Amino acid sequence: MKGKQVTALGLAAMMGMSLLAGCSGGSAETGKETKKTSDGKTELELFGTKTENKETLQKLVDAYNESQDKVTVKLTQPADAGTVLKTRMTKNDLPDMVAMGGDFNYAELQSAGVLTDLSGEAFLDNINESYINMLYALNKDQEEKSYGVPYATNSSGIIYNKDIFAENSIEIPTTFSELMEVCEKLEAAGVTPFELTFKDAWTILPAWNSMAPVMQPENFYNDKREGKATFEGTHEAVLENYLKLVEHAQKDYMGTSYDDGNKKFAAGEAAMMMNGSWAITEIKKANPDVNIDQFKFPATDDVEKNKVTSGVDVLLGITTNCGDTDSAKDFISFMVQEENAQLYADEQFAFSAVKGVEQNDPSVAGVKADIEAGNVVDFPDHYYPSGFDLSAALSNFFLEKENGKDDSANIAATLKKLDTDYDTLNVN
Repeated sequence: MKGKQVTALGLAAMMGMSLLAGCSGGSAETGKETKKTSDGKTELELFGTKTENKETLQKLVDAYNESQDKVTVKLTQPADAGTVLKTRMTKNDLPDMVAMGGDFNYAELQSAGVLTDLSGEAFLDNINESYINMLYALNKDQEEKSYGVPYATNSSGIIYNKDIFAENSIEIPTTFSELMEVCEKLEAAGVTPFELTFKDAWTILPAWNSMAPVMQPENFYNDKREGKATFEGTHEAVLENYLKLVEHAQKDYMGTSYDDGNKKFAAGEAAMMMNGSWAITEIKKANPDVNIDQFKFPATDDVEKNKVTSGVDVLLGITTNCGDTDSAKDFISFMVQEENAQLYADEQFAFSAVKGVEQNDPSVAGVKADIEAGNVVDFPDHYYPSGFDLSAALSNFFLEKENGKDDSANIAATLKKLDTDYDTLNVN
């Protein structure tokens, strides 16, 4: 997955309460009492919400602390980060810094006014502008200010078996029509085109996240938020294409789990998977010698419209309750130094928002150029309301297909449900 990020349902309201509650006194800048270690150093807490990167973050925190005489950073990264953070918000106990995903959770924190504006800081000059713009789009009223520093990014598209492609003289498809031709050619050779793992409903999302951004109307997110647009009438083609794709998967795609599917794909039982870079590590655990790469999802027949889905997997932010903002900024400056960002990218098999940092693993070579050039689009589910369960709706969509429901009726009912669910949760 993209990472076990904090669940933020109701978080904005809780943070608003914490702001109203006031602070206990201490720092002249924030009002927070500055914590001290036993040896007199200022202690800053970094709260991480992605459990998978704990060891790497700790390694970087340790390196920073070794270079400091007056400040030390303490990493807090509990197993159930969402519950812990929400509980702390109600107690007016904001951490000094956060390391979290650039998604709707970030949007709720920014909207609640608990993140420090870092616009104009020198370390932002080291950050790829495409990812800075992604966070702008998540800000309240799309305010062009940096309340978080993009750090680690990812890629989503189509993972493919290079050996199977070579054995069958398959070239990388650049349009949706070409992708369908590839499927037909593979099937004629007795090869299953796609291994899908829809028993774990979240794995239905990557294909939607690649198709929807380039197929929906321009400015859809803002218009939908403001009640000016609907999924009905705008996303039919997305589901129509998805129905075509699953026709080229293994028969039991609704009953195959993520773990089992990864193992089957690693064993060469299918040529492609629709998923992100996070799945590659799991596939290689099953078969370290598997020869795979990734290419951008050819969602349309317009080559220029197709982009790599890539979002901010980890950003660094400073809360407005930080006990020592200058030291927190110094820590971020350390983190975005090229050698430190490279260490994170290498250990976490991530792309980086930091300029000059490259992900050189051959398993993602096919999307590297697009990411470095900024030919990317953010995950659409980063812009949906907290609690909007797209994976459940799409899982039901494919269950209805398996039960024989008419495609047109199924598409209409699904999009209507998406509109109803979104509008119920949407709070402007």
